[in-house]
Amino acid sequence: MTWLVYLLECADGIYYAGIMNRLEHRLTAHNSGQGARYTRARRPVILLATQEHPDRSGASKAEEKLKQLPRSEKLAFFKMK
Repeated sequence: MTWLVYLLECADGIYYAGIMNRLEHRLTAHNSGQGARYTRARRPVILLATQEHPDRSGASKAEEKLKQLPRSEKLAFFKMK
């Protein structure tokens, strides 16, 4: 099963990063208020980028690296791999 690292932009302009294996389901959850607590008050969210990984472990490690980057470098993260 393919896992994705994803980057969202919340209504207030804040970036939110996470991992998932069912893209449409997770986006629907975020925008309906059923997703992460962080995004509930910052709806709607817009998907900015995704990056595929062969397993959850790889996606989790990539998510951690992404979260450590400054905002100015987050989108560029998805162009490299």
